[in-house]
Amino acid sequence: MKGVLKLGSISGIKIEVHWTFTLLLFWVAFLEIQRGSNLDRILLNEALIIVLFICVILHELGHALTAKKFNINTQKITLLPIGGVAMLEKMPEKPRQELLVALAGPAVNVVIAILIFLVVPVKSYFNFDAIVLEEVLYQTTFQNFLFYLFIANVMLVVFNLIPAFPMDGGRVLRALLSFKLGRVEATKIASSIGQGLAILFFILGLLFNPFLILIAFFIFFGAYGENQMVKQNSLLEGHLVREATLTNITLISPVHTIKDVMDITLAGAEKDFVVMDKDEIVGIVTQKHVLKHANTPLLVVKDVMDKDFKTVDASMEIVKVLELFAKEKKNFFPVMDDGMLAGVIDRTNIGEYILFKSVPLK
Repeated sequence: MKGVLKLGSISGIKIEVHWTFTLLLFWVAFLEIQRGSNLDRILLNEALIIVLFICVILHELGHALTAKKFNINTQKITLLPIGGVAMLEKMPEKPRQELLVALAGPAVNVVIAILIFLVVPVKSYFNFDAIVLEEVLYQTTFQNFLFYLFIANVMLVVFNLIPAFPMDGGRVLRALLSFKLGRVEATKIASSIGQGLAILFFILGLLFNPFLILIAFFIFFGAYGENQMVKQNSLLEGHLVREATLTNITLISPVHTIKDVMDITLAGAEKDFVVMDKDEIVGIVTQKHVLKHANTPLLVVKDVMDKDFKTVDASMEIVKVLELFAKEKKNFFPVMDDGMLAGVIDRTNIGEYILFKSVPLK
């Protein structure tokens, strides 16, 4: 992925920093310069941002390593200016497992806050009046640094436990409701609460702090997306790949040219193709491949096709294919039935299948 710095990996989970994270560091420095802060003050705040985001990585690792106990892998954790994102293959569907995974992240911040509380006289800070406290906190001491870090971790816990998707609190609420109501109804209620909170944040943002407007949009569409995804998976539950397989397909030969594929694409509705050689699948050609090599129309398919492809079995559940799309970062798979090519399946066809299944029977 472009624009990221790879820091390494922990337990097979890649840790990356997106380039936009540096903008946050520059912004913090700019604000401190605007306030007339000295170099020590600027460096303290920069260090605080870096250490705080290490805490964010540990938070995301809490989710990831707990999910791993339930055989759910995490591809990577990416550090962004707004926080960290752990790319879990999926969230557990069992309420108890989802509850543990959702709570694992905030639990890490609770532990960090407790450790700081044990070495810093936190209570003493609250004995000062506002003016004295401001003077004390302005001093660039290591104790103040740890106090800021304590407050930041407490805020991370509170913020993440807001009962709204995609926050951890939304998943905690959904997990608790799922014990009694089932996943679909629990998601509907949790997402409705989340969207209600998003509207409240939007209003508060208009009145007090514009940053709350960004959080409102983040929560509102996160809640909406989660609800749609769960409803979609509910509709697909128990349905197999063969029910949504596209069987009327055009097969491409390795010696076809890019121009041949372009002509076939323009003559029909297909965009991605299976490449066959003597009744054997040898690759796939997608619209992305064709567009990339459109300026060399005489190039043959065998030189551009994707040889690293996966097939899915007709007896596989459709929801598993959706997980495979996310895991493999591909949207097109040949479908096999008893060792023979039966057709293909892609996101478009699954979308159409969902559309038909969602139509109420009269």
